[in-house]
Amino acid sequence: MPKIGNLDLGLFPLWLSPMEAVTDAPFRCLCKAHGADVLVSEFISSDALIRHAGNSLDKMSFSQGEHPVGIQIFGSDEKSMRQAAEIAAARKPDFIDINWGCPVKKIVSRGAGSGILRDIPRMESITASVVRAMETFSLPVTVKTRLGWDEADKPIVEIAERLQDIGIAGISIHGRTRAQLYSGKADWELIGQVKNNPRMKIPVFGNGDIDSAQKALLMRERYGVDGILVGRAAVGNPWIFGQIKHFLRHGEELPLPGYAERKKTCLGLFRDEIEAKGERVAAQEMKIHYPGFFRGLPGFKPVKVKLMLSASFQEVESILETYPMNP
Repeated sequence: MPKIGNLDLGLFPLWLSPMEAVTDAPFRCLCKAHGADVLVSEFISSDALIRHAGNSLDKMSFSQGEHPVGIQIFGSDEKSMRQAAEIAAARKPDFIDINWGCPVKKIVSRGAGSGILRDIPRMESITASVVRAMETFSLPVTVKTRLGWDEADKPIVEIAERLQDIGIAGISIHGRTRAQLYSGKADWELIGQVKNNPRMKIPVFGNGDIDSAQKALLMRERYGVDGILVGRAAVGNPWIFGQIKHFLRHGEELPLPGYAERKKTCLGLFRDEIEAKGERVAAQEMKIHYPGFFRGLPGFKPVKVKLMLSASFQEVESILETYPMNP
């Protein structure tokens, strides 16, 4: 049974993979209600956090019902990362997660996210500094990263060993390189090599292309990972966690709920987003979820077009009334 430090995560934990502008508190709570075991904040800039800039402090807010929950930070300066971790630790999460995997150009160009994969010694130095700082708070530190920089440079087996040796308590690996961004197929073979490396004693969690319960079972059985992260497949589809758990336990697929339940869940999330951020911001951010909430419904495309142009809760509620109810 995998543990991060003394934190028991259950037999085969399902993580909601942190995604910027997606995995905010309302969506995390929704996924938790549908079976997600481990939650992580949106990634937070260490520099912004120590300056109290933007919404960096708001991103660290979580409810008691979200535990176990981690706060994820990113940056490229050792002092800033250590200070940011200390600020985050004061919020009493269950662990601190370091993002060494984000492939976005503006992050990478600063040597943060997966940009650090071109300087492994610095990656070790910054991570070690955060680990030492968190000892005061008795908080474990985890890392989320990628296989390497590009096809010719995929040192993840060595990276995982070296990070374990400096004290991280768990590692999550996205099975792509930085150069791939989110294209192509995730390489789970290398994730499996990390997990099955006899030197590895900490839990190894796999990430990439998990969009069905069958794939989750395959990755568990074939590569032996301690758990999986579900990212893009969970957007607008919180039911995927319950589907995976049911399939792993009973070997049968659960269908998606009917239209009435999808509509109710969608509007419920919208209400929670309004309470958290106000209607204008919520209306904009909900648009990333609509395709997932109503995927596969026959004849729904004209309704989806209207949803993507909507600007208020009342408008969305009215638009959804135009679609015939399904059982």
